[in-house]
Amino acid sequence: MSDTLFERLHKILPELPLLEAEPMWKHTSFRVGGPAELLASPLDEGQLKALLLACRELEISPRILGGGTNILAPDRGVPGVVISTRNLDGLSLSPEGEIEAGCGVSLARLAVFAQRNGLTGLEFAHGIPGTVGGGVYMNAGAYGGELVQVLRSARFMKLDGSVELDPGRSLDLSYRHSVFMGRQGIILSARFRLEPGDPEIILARMRELMEKRKASQPLELPSAGSTFKRPVGGYAAALIQEAGLKGFRVGDAAVSEKHAGFVVNLGSATSADILTLIDRVREKVKSTSGIELEPEVRIW
Repeated sequence: MSDTLFERLHKILPELPLLEAEPMWKHTSFRVGGPAELLASPLDEGQLKALLLACRELEISPRILGGGTNILAPDRGVPGVVISTRNLDGLSLSPEGEIEAGCGVSLARLAVFAQRNGLTGLEFAHGIPGTVGGGVYMNAGAYGGELVQVLRSARFMKLDGSVELDPGRSLDLSYRHSVFMGRQGIILSARFRLEPGDPEIILARMRELMEKRKASQPLELPSAGSTFKRPVGGYAAALIQEAGLKGFRVGDAAVSEKHAGFVVNLGSATSADILTLIDRVREKVKSTSGIELEPEVRIW
């Protein structure tokens, strides 16, 4: 009898934390998704490199999972290897006053670290779900701020284990886009250059933005944040509301009554429910406005 994938990978990397048939709903903010064949959580960059090389040897194309806050995982599960970056969470302040953050650091933790060190420029990121790796990958932003405004550089590991240091200006960062979307590998860490500020003023601004989020967004329900990218010349939420889709449901997936730009899980939605809802919203908005919405959520 041939070895299972778990057994084959465990033989190569016996110290690597591995979970077999791990439900993806436990690791995504939508709270949907079937089991990953293997979920690997490297403890450091050396172990990550060894894992990527092992995947090459086994002819496996791994998927990368950060905070799982912008992922729609399929109900049938995910074959092969899903690599979680949660343990790559180093966070430090350089002698030059720049912040170095591992890809697994949450954006909320990054913003708090900046505030406590009297550095301003990341207040907008405090309420954004997800991690530094995912944030850089999609140039995360909110309330007029984007990571492109403060990103100095990023380190990237290719599938062959080699590491590149890319200055921020070379990363083609624009609205929900970066050069990494066309590359295979993992963002390892990022360095941020901020400005000195009063910690109390920074904290007050962070609290102000969080209150705005709580007042306008359905934070009490599982979702992946804004479901659609902002179309040219308009806003997805307004177009969806104008199409009469606020509250529209497919199973337990629904367009939020609180913010039409959010698709939420009312309790027992499936990935198929959410995907069907997204497709129907796109069709309706296209027919009523002529504008084709593009999902911001990454559909596995």
